[in-house]
Formats: sequence, structure tokens, C-alpha cells
Amino acid sequence: MISGPDRSESLILRLLSATTERSRVIANNLANQNTPGFTRQTVQFEQLVEAQLRRRGGDPLSVLPKVVDDTSSPRRHDGNNVNPELEVNAGSENRILFETYAVILQGHFQLLDTAITNGR
Repeated sequence: MISGPDRSESLILRLLSATTERSRVIANNLANQNTPGFTRQTVQFEQLVEAQLRRRGGDPLSVLPKVVDDTSSPRRHDGNNVNPELEVNAGSENRILFETYAVILQGHFQLLDTAITNGR
């Protein structure tokens, strides 16, 4: 069982990994925007982590990113439901999440550096 700072570092690294997977999925959606019958996909992670945190005894480190088909977006006449504007917005949001998680991880390492430096 991971405890203390190692748990938070592991969670931040998983959050960064989820944003990387989300970028891959968004790029795939955009690449297939003109493929008849293609179903847009999304990555669920943060909401799954939140659900685990709300559960008594739930372990957020047990959560893995989940790629799911988006069945709620309207389909065009060719059966494709990719909306390029939606993908661009999702990409922008994902970039902001990545940058936020990276800043949090940087702060975590700065705290560790300070503790090590001042602990001599």
C-alpha cells in the first residue's frame, strides 16, 4: 500500500497519464471526423477518481482511465457523431488540465526539495 506523499505523487502522475490518453482519443476523433459510422470516444478518469474518493474506503489509485463511446452526441446522416468544434474545445480543456497537473507535480517536487535541503 502506497502512503503519504507517494500516494499523492502517484495520483498526479495518473492524472497526467489520463490527459495523455485523452489527447490521443481526441486526435483519433478528429482523424475520423469524416469516417461514416464512426462513434466519437471520450476518456473518463477524473469523475471515476471522484467517485472512488466519495466511497468509504475507496482507493483512487485503483482507478484507470476508461475510453468510452459517446452515445449522447447527435449523429449526422452518415452515422458519424464527431463535431470538430467539440473536439477542439475538449483539446483546450485537456491542455489546461495537463498544465494544472504539471504545476501541482512541480510544486510537490519543490516541497520535497525544500524538505531535503532544509533537513540536512
